[in-house]
Amino acid sequence: DVRSMVRDALDAFFRSDKALAQEVVMRDDGIDAYKNKIFRELAAIMKNEPTSVERALDLILIARNLERLGDHATNIAEDVIFIASGEDIRHRKFEKVSGN
Repeated sequence: DVRSMVRDALDAFFRSDKALAQEVVMRDDGIDAYKNKIFRELAAIMKNEPTSVERALDLILIARNLERLGDHATNIAEDVIFIASGEDIRHRKFEKVSGN
């Protein structure tokens, strides 16, 4: 979950733990996929139940903000990887960058 990503990113930073930072980066796609799933499901609910629009929009904003927190945790983790190894993995897929 996002809370554990933030905690792990900060732990990786304080300990200069490249391996933990890599784990955080790899979890970002899962958070993005979960947010997209929530968006799709809530959009379908809003189409079928117009009275639910206000509540559904609130949930969409919450999901979006949680995903952004995950992005910030990922940015911290990417910085840890750079500090620990000199490897800049920003804006690239992690699996393609590191053979680890």
